[in-house]
Amino acid sequence: MERVPMTKQGAEALRKELKFLKSEKRFQIVEAIATARAHGDLSENAEYHAAKEEQGFNEGRIGNIEDKLARAHVIDPSGIHSDKIVFGATVELIDMDSGVEVKYQIVGVDEANIEQNKVSITSPIARSMIGKEPGDIAVVQAPGGEREYEIQDVRYV
Repeated sequence: MERVPMTKQGAEALRKELKFLKSEKRFQIVEAIATARAHGDLSENAEYHAAKEEQGFNEGRIGNIEDKLARAHVIDPSGIHSDKIVFGATVELIDMDSGVEVKYQIVGVDEANIEQNKVSITSPIARSMIGKEPGDIAVVQAPGGEREYEIQDVRYV
């Protein structure tokens, strides 16, 4: 059974989503199915079929989240004390080509959100930074070509 790394915040977000899907969302879907059934003939009832399809998607997502939480390896980045970059690190980088400073946190696959500057442990940029420390250069194989970033700071918060 392969462990799924995630931060404490990521695990909590999954638990919150699971609670919503199992309670409120299930209730909404059951109501939608009941309303659609009241309209009569189910063989040609698009509302009924859409609600049943949504029910299937919801149950699939519930199963997916339960599986990930069962296999979760929850890591609290604030408990890590290292100069090297590992899972959970918040890293400040400078793009060597443009001089632009960027900051990313390395998180689990389900937590990744580029708008929040959270990159997946499996992403090219995260893989290029693992094991490095401030002053090192991370070379990223991006679709647009090779990019280099100088690592400025590593924190665990």
